[in-house]
Amino acid sequence: MADSTKDVPFKIIQVEALVVMKIVKHCSNSFPTAATGSIVGMDKDGTLEITNTFPFPTIDVANVEGGHQNDASSLAAAAPRAKANIVYQNDMIRHLKEVNVDANNVGWYTSATMGNFVNPSFIENQYHYQRENDRTVALVHDVSRSSQGALSLRAFKLTRNFMTAFKEGKFTTESLQKSKLSFKDILVEFPVQVHNSHLLTSYLHQLPSASTEADLAMPTSLSDLQRDPIKMPLYPSTDILDLSIDPFLEKTCDLLLDSIESHYTELNNHQYYQRQLAREQTKITAWQTKRKAENAARVAAKQQPLPEDEWQRIFKLPQEPSRFEGMLNAKQVEQYSKQIDGFTANVSAKMFAVRGNLLPE
Repeated sequence: MADSTKDVPFKIIQVEALVVMKIVKHCSNSFPTAATGSIVGMDKDGTLEITNTFPFPTIDVANVEGGHQNDASSLAAAAPRAKANIVYQNDMIRHLKEVNVDANNVGWYTSATMGNFVNPSFIENQYHYQRENDRTVALVHDVSRSSQGALSLRAFKLTRNFMTAFKEGKFTTESLQKSKLSFKDILVEFPVQVHNSHLLTSYLHQLPSASTEADLAMPTSLSDLQRDPIKMPLYPSTDILDLSIDPFLEKTCDLLLDSIESHYTELNNHQYYQRQLAREQTKITAWQTKRKAENAARVAAKQQPLPEDEWQRIFKLPQEPSRFEGMLNAKQVEQYSKQIDGFTANVSAKMFAVRGNLLPE
């Protein structure tokens, strides 16, 4: 098997429509608090089929490993790796097996706001699932984006290189250069396809729609449906003529600026570490030069030379800050940039149309 196939065990994520409805309902009811849950299904011929889901119950901070903040958002974000929810998930999967339903855990889902989901909790949750089973994904449902009329459901998975680095816990400059790991290598995204059962598809085809014919001929077989696809009625809409800037775009720009400020803060911390390291190394070099001169004089006087490795006890080099937070922040900046790029296309087209037609040249 090729290495690329091992890194990507499947190529597409197929989600049942009922699963999508459950995730959307749970995330919408819990908004603005993060909502998390487990997803089950099976991997078949390079397609990860997600057939069922169930939410995680409310947890207590005492059951969370390393939990410090006793607020709803932190508890919900840490729910997938909580001990109580792990037991709950195993019990639910056992009950699903009893009723002959797909009971293979294939990951978890979470809600997001304005595309803000790349954080340490998200990485820890996905690492918790992926270290046990490489064929697991994280579904991210953006409630704010979906409220604008377009379903936002994305699937992500940690790359193998990042899994190795996260397991070692070393995110120093030297380790990152050696492994050639960057913020682009943290997550890999898979296309998501919504699947309907044949019964639901037949029902959708039979939904009444506006028709000019007096008598509506109902299809009699599947071949009739395939020859005559659904013709969606056209409804006039004036929303496309609105020239106001999308508030979602404005908020995303504000979040992008905040992430850039966080990036500069991380950069300043690293530069401060480099300055401190340079000062200590200068002191060590001066001490070693002085000690070598003293030893040369002692040897000339036929005396025992002093040890030259005492600088390790006298001087203490500053510890390099982890670049983990900086990598996640850079990945989040990339997510915001993609969102803004998608929104500015329509806005820019409207502005150029107005300038070309209404303003004098």
